[in-house]
Amino acid sequence: MSIVFLVGSLLWTYSVFPEMVAVDFSNTGVAELYIGKESIFYIVMGIFLVNNVLISRLTKQIPFIDAAYLPIPNRKAWAQNRPVLNELVANWLNALMGAINTITGVSLMAVATINSEQYKLDVFDFSWVFYLSVALMLLVFLLPLRMLKATVPDETI
Repeated sequence: MSIVFLVGSLLWTYSVFPEMVAVDFSNTGVAELYIGKESIFYIVMGIFLVNNVLISRLTKQIPFIDAAYLPIPNRKAWAQNRPVLNELVANWLNALMGAINTITGVSLMAVATINSEQYKLDVFDFSWVFYLSVALMLLVFLLPLRMLKATVPDETI
């Protein structure tokens, strides 16, 4: 779902961006740095491809990585319950990929709105995007804390 959101926001923002897009702003909200919309398109497409291809590839390799090399507590117990470990790590990597896609898509939409002639919003109206991004990444990186439990769960996920 996050892939569809990111691709949709990328195509929409490309269609509404002016030729030169303001991407950096001073403390007073005045644009200081402009980049061509083609450059933004290729940069975001590169982020999209690297994020999705690398994380998807890593997710597929999880079952083949020895549990002794994974950065997890209680490695011996998790090695005994490998299917649950594989699913937890794969789900976490998918959540990370989704968070990066979502943050990128929301950021694109914010930049498009700031650069729009139709809406008269300035850069400070979108400070919430930064806080949302930090909160989302914190949430994703705090999810693996359930693996710090002393015992490996007996049930399958």
